[in-house]
Amino acid sequence: MGGAVAPVSSGVHDRGPPSTMSDTEDGPSGGSLKAGAVTVSDVQELMRRKEEIEAQIQANYDVLESQRGIGMNEPLVDCEGYPRSDVDLYQVRTARHNIICLQNDHKAVMKQVEEALHQLHARDKQKQARDMAEAQKEAMSHKLGQSMSYGTCQGFAKVNSISPGSPASTAGLLVDDEIVEFGSVNAQNFHSLQNISTVVQHSEGRSLNVMVIRRGERHQLRLVPTRWAGKGLLGCNIIPLQR
Repeated sequence: MGGAVAPVSSGVHDRGPPSTMSDTEDGPSGGSLKAGAVTVSDVQELMRRKEEIEAQIQANYDVLESQRGIGMNEPLVDCEGYPRSDVDLYQVRTARHNIICLQNDHKAVMKQVEEALHQLHARDKQKQARDMAEAQKEAMSHKLGQSMSYGTCQGFAKVNSISPGSPASTAGLLVDDEIVEFGSVNAQNFHSLQNISTVVQHSEGRSLNVMVIRRGERHQLRLVPTRWAGKGLLGCNIIPLQR
């Protein structure tokens, strides 16, 4: 055959201009994920990119299929070594090139998905450990607070009788109430009932803060020492507690 076209080599080395996602856009697969910076949204974006790459790979395989099902490895020359005339060589070479590039992109994205999921899992475990430690710390703090609270709220005297209609009865004091605070008197500075008597004598007609423990619960009362029909300014009998 005079003027025949010179033979060309077959295979993927004869590539046309690429048209892949890695050439046209920067996505999450453009670099390594920063440790600790991965979010669920990042993983979702990587999965979206993975699906787009898979769709483009399939589209390029469809191009090869349309060219007499030539595939990735079939020769592009005939038995005599001349370019095949029954297929579009440019389309075939371009599709093959795109598939190779996209498969590399797909591999990189899948590696990033694996890294991102690993980081999310590790961060969740760290968060669970922190939450557990904080919960234990809070429980210990609460327990210590309760212990200190009970220590500072220790009763030092007890109401063993109350007269009806008395200032003590009006204030809400009940028999068996343990007195924790009586005005300025508490367990730390209480020495004898004289301490309470002194406070009462200096507080006639004025409101006193009285804190009591009743069936394990604290109650804050307002007691006004007042002259009434009965004896004294309170109308109750208080005895010291023996600890």
